Amino acid sequence: MENLHKAKNKENDSLSNGNIVGHVYPTILNNGEVVCAEMCFFCFDVLRSHLNKSDPPKPPSFPNDSYPLFVTWKIGKDRRLRGCIGTFNSMNLHSGLREYAVTSAFKDSRFSPITRDEFGKLHVSVSILRHFEDGEDYMDWEIGIHGIRIEYTTEKGSKRTATYLPEVAPEQGWDRIQTIDSLLRKGGYKGTISNEVRKSIRLTRYQSEKLTVSYPEYKEYWRSRNC
Repeated sequence: MENLHKAKNKENDSLSNGNIVGHVYPTILNNGEVVCAEMCFFCFDVLRSHLNKSDPPKPPSFPNDSYPLFVTWKIGKDRRLRGCIGTFNSMNLHSGLREYAVTSAFKDSRFSPITRDEFGKLHVSVSILRHFEDGEDYMDWEIGIHGIRIEYTTEKGSKRTATYLPEVAPEQGWDRIQTIDSLLRKGGYKGTISNEVRKSIRLTRYQSEKLTVSYPEYKEYWRSRNC
């Protein structure tokens, strides 16, 4: 939803890292990353059209290659989570971002749908998932570098999966065991979490390229585009 233990997580959480220069919005950054500012602006465009029930935005200019991706909406100065949904299946970026900008805003079951009144307080993050590798066990990943996806069997014998993006564990201050246990609970595991349960997990680690744009940044872009 990425030797890796020494790699750095490719994340940029603002537009101050060379993504915007003189209102030029590159589709591929010089360091070879896939994620770009225009992807975040496109998510804002898509949400804006849905909230206003207006025509959908035109196809974006960034490449339409296929990747697993997530779209995350946060709100306010404290960046409270308002929705985060994505897919581990590779999707063409144009249709994938169009779909998940809406799905994460309106269909995250943890939250009520985002409203028009909230639009001007939002931040959007696009995460492009890359470099997937099977972990040797549930401890075979590094905090702050890898996102993890686990596959496990519930206490009732059913198969389940759950994931955390790379930023979740450091944001929460969790170690690896705390992260695994939280992820099991997130996925619906209700039994006692023993070391045997943890050892039974099949873990996949990955990295993400992440970029975040605020509404004021989107507004500046929108004005410059429509001058």
